[in-house]
Amino acid sequence: MPGKTGGENQQASSQDGGDSKLKCKYTEIDPEPPASAGEPWKGADPKKSDLYFYSCWDTTKPAGEQQQNLDGFVVVPQGQPPAPQVDPQELAQQAVDSMTLLGPDIASPKAAGKYTVGVPMWMWVNQSATAYGPNTASASAGGITVTATAKVSKIVWEMGDGSSVTCNGPGTPYQASEGMAQSPTCGHVYSKTSGGSQGGKYLVTATSTWTIDWQGGGAAGQLTEVRQTNVQVAIGELQVVR
Repeated sequence: MPGKTGGENQQASSQDGGDSKLKCKYTEIDPEPPASAGEPWKGADPKKSDLYFYSCWDTTKPAGEQQQNLDGFVVVPQGQPPAPQVDPQELAQQAVDSMTLLGPDIASPKAAGKYTVGVPMWMWVNQSATAYGPNTASASAGGITVTATAKVSKIVWEMGDGSSVTCNGPGTPYQASEGMAQSPTCGHVYSKTSGGSQGGKYLVTATSTWTIDWQGGGAAGQLTEVRQTNVQVAIGELQVVR
């Protein structure tokens, strides 16, 4: 059973621009269980090692919401203090950083496309692990492994004419058989030409929000990343043939 108090250690890390602090309390196990106990010792020699039980919690939460989110046993060389435990959120961010998440891979509109006032424009993106998801990666440290899975949850299109369109999916590719129909999932209709804009084109900006679910080390959570891609498109007038 836990006996002597091994003291408290605090590890700070930055998460999404804010401070995330993991505070851990260590209690040395005395008397120690025999080597035959197996799991707590993780193969270490009890004669040359000390065994601690640790419990950690996020100090950035209000006192009433501070919940233990990480606990377990740690083995250290005899006489040495235990090292601070790894913050699972920090490992989650490391996993996300290794994914190389990108902005939307815009399939439509195209820079070389010809678009017309009053004619529905269909917007959609190509789907891949780095540009849309799902994308999964893991990171490990201090005996903890955290796995994160990222997927684009929405794309906001700034159309360059002062309007914006929010699409909760990749959009629907246009087929010639659709004629003048509007996109069922992600589209826009321009009411004026791009002639008065810089370079005679509208700057269309697609901003994707990546939602990342992670778990590991006795904890779980969600992170958000934002990426952006631009394309310039020309919008002309409908030509009437007489």
